[in-house]
Amino acid sequence: MKTGLLSLCCALMLFASCGKRIPKSDAVAIVPKPVSEQLSDSTFDLTKRTRIRLLADDSTLLRSTDFFNGVVSKAFGKGLYVAQGGQAQKDAINVRLDDSLPSEGYTLLITPDSIDIAGGSPAGVFYAFQSLRQLLPAAALAGERARVIELPAVEIRDEPHFAYRGAMLDACRHFFKPDEVKEYLDLLALHKINRFHWHLTDDQGWRIEIKKYPELTTVGSVREKDLLTNVLDTVRKFDENPYGGFYTQDQIRDIVKYAADRFITVIPEIEMPGHATAALAAYPYLGCVGKDYKVTTLYGIQEDAFCAGKDSTFGFLEDVLSEVIDLFPSEYIHIGGDECMKNRWKECPHCQQRIRDEHLKNETELQSYFVHRIDQFMSSKGRRIIGWDEILEGGDLSRNAAVMSWRGTQGGIAGAKRGNEVVMSPYTYCYLDYYQTADTAGEPLAYGNCLPVDSVYKFDPYAGLTPAEQKYILGVQANLWTEYIRDLDYLEYMTLPRLAAIAEIGWTYGGKDYADFSDRMHSLAKVYDAEGYKYGKHMFVPETGKVPESAGGGTGATGSATGIAE
Repeated sequence: MKTGLLSLCCALMLFASCGKRIPKSDAVAIVPKPVSEQLSDSTFDLTKRTRIRLLADDSTLLRSTDFFNGVVSKAFGKGLYVAQGGQAQKDAINVRLDDSLPSEGYTLLITPDSIDIAGGSPAGVFYAFQSLRQLLPAAALAGERARVIELPAVEIRDEPHFAYRGAMLDACRHFFKPDEVKEYLDLLALHKINRFHWHLTDDQGWRIEIKKYPELTTVGSVREKDLLTNVLDTVRKFDENPYGGFYTQDQIRDIVKYAADRFITVIPEIEMPGHATAALAAYPYLGCVGKDYKVTTLYGIQEDAFCAGKDSTFGFLEDVLSEVIDLFPSEYIHIGGDECMKNRWKECPHCQQRIRDEHLKNETELQSYFVHRIDQFMSSKGRRIIGWDEILEGGDLSRNAAVMSWRGTQGGIAGAKRGNEVVMSPYTYCYLDYYQTADTAGEPLAYGNCLPVDSVYKFDPYAGLTPAEQKYILGVQANLWTEYIRDLDYLEYMTLPRLAAIAEIGWTYGGKDYADFSDRMHSLAKVYDAEGYKYGKHMFVPETGKVPESAGGGTGATGSATGIAE
């Protein structure tokens, strides 16, 4: 009898050590909002014994299972067993491909018997698992040991509105290490963002290794000191130590693969003809003056640019872009094109000779000539250029080029009206380096404007366009310039939760309801907390000033992120 009692006690202790039943969340609250969802009262019990069964012979589906196992292993202590082939089974997550669905679309059906996922492609399956992640209870996301995780019975049908849903990271003003870039990519994947625009060259640093021109990184990647205060301050303070960093080509290949595993395409940006001081410091012959260039320590628009009159400039850029093309398989390569000051061109005999030889009217048309020449080269390599909306100026932009509208939406509207594809990214709605609140006391240093999440959510990328013109809008993009963002915590804080609003505009376009979005964001905040993300709490704080428990327990900007960050 004693032996039986001992065995029973041991069994009970073992049962208890395996965790508990974690009840389902009260509601289905997914960001970005699915196209349709139908909730019922029952649940599915997810346990360690639940198998993931892949019904399609496609190895890329393992990207999704690896991701999901990384999430549930926190609660179960291990991932779920993955089986390939066979038939759908009960007590399993059955995964298949369905070519009748849109490429990035999916269905997610949770019943008491099973979870059934169908994707129009492996990307659609990945997004289904991202939605399934948000349906997990907060305790499971947080890693509380579980015996059973309840999931609500629901049928979801979903697909994105826009094909291009992007986020830009400026690695020039402040450099982010490869592992930090990967963490940023994980953050994008959570929000079903599928384009990573990587700003790699600018006046303040050249961040990409180019084998043929090693001084771009030995010289151009390092500025002599780093600004610590607002560039507009009367008295500026600097860290007097050299500041720099760059990505080797091997690191870039690794990051591109890491992004692809999350169904994110990396679009590199190589700035031209302006924002080129770092390149000129490395190779002075590329500029109009030809000497005495330094990597810039201050922020703002610089006078110097690549010389548009020298053929050697175009030879250099074609060499650089050839190596870039080998590293990045993306259809588009971003060439910048913004904020090019033309005073040097006005004074440069080479540029003036080019204007005469090409029968150009002025320096604005010279910039158009510059862009057109790069466009022709990229087209010969089977790639397309995309650039900031200044590339429209001068009137000779080919239909093959795409426009990224940042100075409001006017550039995007103009591009769409003339038949160019457009990504809408206006600073008025999409610049995440702006303050998240008008009450800036205690906020980390930001660019100066105020862009709260509810203002981001109001953005309509189709405004001002006819239905015929709307077809040229590829999508939307959030931009994060890093003059005042120097570490990952600070990056996360400025990005979240505003990236979620951009993601919903890109995925769910139409029928927006900010109150509903705000309610659903409490659920997404639980994922933020589980991942340890720093994020702004302003949208979660009612008039009492107290953060509700449903907003999660994570802090806002902490540590170095609360101080002056430039």
